[in-house]
Amino acid sequence: MLDIIRFSLSALCTLAGLFVLLSGIVGTFRFKYSLSRIHAGALFDTAGIVLMLLGVIIAWGFTLTSLKMLIIIGLLWLASPVSSHLIGRMEITINDELEKDMMVLDNEMVRHEKEGD
Repeated sequence: MLDIIRFSLSALCTLAGLFVLLSGIVGTFRFKYSLSRIHAGALFDTAGIVLMLLGVIIAWGFTLTSLKMLIIIGLLWLASPVSSHLIGRMEITINDELEKDMMVLDNEMVRHEKEGD
């Protein structure tokens, strides 16, 4: 009985992770602007990979390998948002036609980013 519950939870997490990854890929290709694509990419890689790894951890049980996967999940939670933020700041800094590409709400912030204040 416990094996059936473990398998069900593992399959549920893995399928949910697969759904999140596929939705994020479709969203990345559908969005027109780079900052919107970055947002979709940051969401789907963090949530999708975490769900997939949790599914594998549940399937294998708690071992040294699953502890390593939990460490990978923690590193992903730290690295993915930071890297997406840096890529977004770079886009704001180097794109001279940002107002043409999207609606800019805070022109003062964009000016500070471009000047390096």
